[in-house]
Amino acid sequence: MTGVARWTGREVLAFRTARRENGRDFAAKVGVSHRMLVKWEKRGATIIPRAQYQSALDTMLSTALPVVQERFATLITEQAAAEHDARAEELLRRETHYEKSPIDGKLMVPVEEGVYMAGPDNKPTWVEGYSIDVYPTTNADYARFVRATGHRAPQHWSDGKCPDSIFDHPVVWVTWHDAAAYAEWAGKALPTSQQWEKAARGAKGRAYPWGDAPTAAKCNVLDSEIGRTTPVTRYQSGVSPYGVFDMCGNSWEWCATESDPGRHELKGSAFTSPFTRAAPSLTNDADATMADNDTGFRCVRV
Repeated sequence: MTGVARWTGREVLAFRTARRENGRDFAAKVGVSHRMLVKWEKRGATIIPRAQYQSALDTMLSTALPVVQERFATLITEQAAAEHDARAEELLRRETHYEKSPIDGKLMVPVEEGVYMAGPDNKPTWVEGYSIDVYPTTNADYARFVRATGHRAPQHWSDGKCPDSIFDHPVVWVTWHDAAAYAEWAGKALPTSQQWEKAARGAKGRAYPWGDAPTAAKCNVLDSEIGRTTPVTRYQSGVSPYGVFDMCGNSWEWCATESDPGRHELKGSAFTSPFTRAAPSLTNDADATMADNDTGFRCVRV
């Protein structure tokens, strides 16, 4: 599906219509108040949402079901034809770069080779090109791996089966070795700390995936007072410059990078962490045999 060159209130209304979603739920996924959404839709083509909301809407469109994308394209095309609007005709031209991993079926996005600003000191660092999972590995993803390989299930699954209530939450209670085994099965790898950080911050080194503003409401951290993991698609307004979700909060993520023999770096913070630990430039580490209720992973492909 192609992206949107510039969203106005008119396209927002068309997209919500295509999703067949009520205003409050749609607004929550974009990261705005329902009142603001009503304002956008009422003012139509005369209002342009801010950049962070443009990014959230682009990501929602790129990751929407094909039937939703088709409905949206039809609505926009009809608008363009009826109003002779050249700008509306341009909305669906930009190519998306999302791709699907052939084994585990996860959506991935490429990160180009080049320099990015790394660490708390923003040190220029070169990273080769790679693709990274858009979402953390979910319980549903891990269940397919368990069925295919006979690998042991996480301890919080009753009778070794993934609970329906958390199928779209990040899988937790996995050691580094569990995560590496999944990555090998999927034909991928765990990201290095640098790969993970670039995907979270972008080449220019944003302080947070969404920008430089310290906004705890854009992620699931201790300050959110949720007290558990949440669906990996929940924080639409907290995506990175590459469209990657949950790079702050929800669950710590294992990296391939060793901090000491037998210990590996963790990135991203979790629902158990204060927001002050959420910046992607920061690191944590743990023994490779550690498993906890706030630690999961995602994969890369080089």
